[in-house]
Amino acid sequence: MSDFPDAAARLIRAIDDWPEAGVTFRDITPLLSDPQGLAATVSALVDAARAFGPLDVVAGVEARGFLLAPLIAEALGIGLVPVRKAGKLPARTLSESYSLEYGDAVVEIHADAVPEGARVLVVDDVLATGGTLAAAGRLFERAGAVVAGNLVLIELPALEGRAVLGDVPLTALLEY
Repeated sequence: MSDFPDAAARLIRAIDDWPEAGVTFRDITPLLSDPQGLAATVSALVDAARAFGPLDVVAGVEARGFLLAPLIAEALGIGLVPVRKAGKLPARTLSESYSLEYGDAVVEIHADAVPEGARVLVVDDVLATGGTLAAAGRLFERAGAVVAGNLVLIELPALEGRAVLGDVPLTALLEY
């Protein structure tokens, strides 16, 4: 993880008032488009994922979690499950509603996405209010899995999202 903090500081940009007034969006695309930044990010995420112990699957939360989760899953030699916005999955689904810092949303997984007892690591780019990760966790629990933990690139502690996750472990590589 030694190169990651420098790359993140250099390449993650803050965009004020997006997607709406009062919200500061942390744009990770410059970090991911830079070859050294991407390599440092993946290395740091994989190291953090290993700390959760044995895992059966990595779950990527739409949309930016989709960019990170497959890289972690591939490096760990395990599968990937997408956590999608409502209406995007073709087979029977499980759904969960939640609140964002700027609205409401629904996420879904396929009802048969994981076997009973599977250990799942839920990955997203940012922990803000915690609603998305908590909803994803509830989906996997309803599917019979065990949420081993949550892994995010960025945590926004002022929004107190960690409290919404209860006892489920969380690792954030950065805080803003």
